[in-house]
Amino acid sequence: MKLLTLNCHSWQEENQLEKISILAHDIAEKSYDVIALQEVSQLIESETMSGFVKKDNFALVLLDELERLGITGYRLVWDFAHIGYDVFEEGVAILTKHDIVEEHRFFISKSHDQSYWKTRKIVGATISYNGRPLTFYSCHLGWWQDEEEPFKFQVDSLMEQITAESPAFLMGDFNNNAHVRGEGYDYLLSKGLFDTYDLAGKRDEGVTVEGEIAGWDENKVDLRIDLVLASEKFEVTSSKVIFNGENKPVVSDHYGVEVVIEGLSI
Repeated sequence: MKLLTLNCHSWQEENQLEKISILAHDIAEKSYDVIALQEVSQLIESETMSGFVKKDNFALVLLDELERLGITGYRLVWDFAHIGYDVFEEGVAILTKHDIVEEHRFFISKSHDQSYWKTRKIVGATISYNGRPLTFYSCHLGWWQDEEEPFKFQVDSLMEQITAESPAFLMGDFNNNAHVRGEGYDYLLSKGLFDTYDLAGKRDEGVTVEGEIAGWDENKVDLRIDLVLASEKFEVTSSKVIFNGENKPVVSDHYGVEVVIEGLSI
């Protein structure tokens, strides 16, 4: 099974359509089973296409680009968490080429006010993979030091709401550096989660953010904040950073993470 997670920084990038094309070509090449995307935005004023997904929804534009490449069959689960930059509905998404048994949408922040930029929402999809149910969540959490929206509260809320009926994968931007001890990353692992990076037979340095980005305005160090966590141990072949300028061109202010997992067949 091949997984990809990426904070897209959508519609904030220069040459955005070119970068969507780079992402689409990689998906066409790798044929990921599940893709988790964060900062998946659409203009508030855009035309609604289906449900509450609008014409310029980043994930919908990506699917259109995939279709131009002859790739069809990916299913989309999306919801918006909060208003971004006054003009966007910013959310999270799951794309999968497998049948979706159940969709999941829930808040994990204290705030449920979608006009407030710190409001956080999760989307998930339970899929049937080789006859086995597996659940994947696209996660975009807050910061360890935030007193208004404590990271611990968000993690506790997340863990209370994930389905216990199938193995779960939590994929996304957790906004807590895995290189720092005693803070958010260790708190995640204290919940019984396993980092696929640690389980991987092959892995690189894992750095997904370099320098200053939104939310890390004074950052001077390399960060590993984009993660693929699992509710149980799996045989992980590899964990690699992608879209970092070495493994594919840069497409966002975050790099992506691609994970290959074996041993999921029944």
